Amino acid sequence: MTSHFTDLWLEARTRFSNLVESISEEDLKKTLGDGPNSLGFLIRHIAEVELLFAKNIFKLDGVRVTAKTIIDGKDTGKWTDLDKLKDMSNYAFEQLKTAIEAQDDKAWESEVSTDEFGTKTLAEAFGRVTSHTAYHAGQIAIVHKYGTIK
Repeated sequence: MTSHFTDLWLEARTRFSNLVESISEEDLKKTLGDGPNSLGFLIRHIAEVELLFAKNIFKLDGVRVTAKTIIDGKDTGKWTDLDKLKDMSNYAFEQLKTAIEAQDDKAWESEVSTDEFGTKTLAEAFGRVTSHTAYHAGQIAIVHKYGTIK
């Protein structure tokens, strides 16, 4: 079962990973209309949430994360260093992949509880982080294509 979840993660994550590779540093400042979040903010936010899942949901030791986008609660315009964002995104990918691979097949039926989404099985929580990344990847694609720099 774990190998299937790993395969799902690897495939689903390409929606986001491929987008990040097509973004320039100037693009990081783009927003859509009066939308509050820039591309840079969204990239950082995805990485932070993936790291939080690796650490808090999948219980991977040694994960380093400071969830600035969540702490700030809004885009402060400081997510403009493409290399740092790519590094963080790659780190998040590797940490969550490692965390998923570390689960035994029975772990997927165990329950986890959080204030954000209540009690779920680990399999359901996996669905949540996968859909979170895909949801924001869709936003990134639209902002990248149609957004402007203010």
